[in-house]
Amino acid sequence: MRPRIFRTALALAAVGGAVVGLAACSPGTGGNAPTTPAPASTTASSTPPDGSPGTGSPGGLLPDETESPGTKPVPAPSSGTPASPGKGDAELSILITPSPGADPTSYTLVCQGGVPAAESKHPDAAAACAALRANPSLITRAPRPKDQNCTDQFGGPKTALVTGAVDGIGVESSYKLTDGCEIAAWDGAKAVLGSSGVGE
Repeated sequence: MRPRIFRTALALAAVGGAVVGLAACSPGTGGNAPTTPAPASTTASSTPPDGSPGTGSPGGLLPDETESPGTKPVPAPSSGTPASPGKGDAELSILITPSPGADPTSYTLVCQGGVPAAESKHPDAAAACAALRANPSLITRAPRPKDQNCTDQFGGPKTALVTGAVDGIGVESSYKLTDGCEIAAWDGAKAVLGSSGVGE
């Protein structure tokens, strides 16, 4: 009986020592504390397992992701400006109205190959025809984006209306001076409008 108790005590001591040894090797504060695996890194590696140069991006972002909304520059809307000059042919009627109800001033601009024709009645027909040859879409206005910010300034009640054709393409554009964006648009087309708008 006594040898059997002794063997049982030895077996229990061996098992207990093994448990204590395992607890001493485990991370944590005590032998009974559950162990949790270390969190995996959230940063994508830029080097694949095979050792070849990787294409991963810093911060674990995919190539088509941005770090936060709004940090990627938004391209400005296209102005429609062509990459090359046009033929310089134009037939335009230009009406400049100083104020509501006032009689408009009317100009006629006829260009052939960038040169004003004899029937042109314009303050500076040569400059207007040259400007249209260099940029046929000069007076073709794209719709203004609804979220475009414009300075709050008033350039006066003057308005302009341009109708006709440039290089065979129909044109009908209106101009006013009600804010900074409209003043800038008028200033960009002033060679054709025959007026700088503000201060005249």
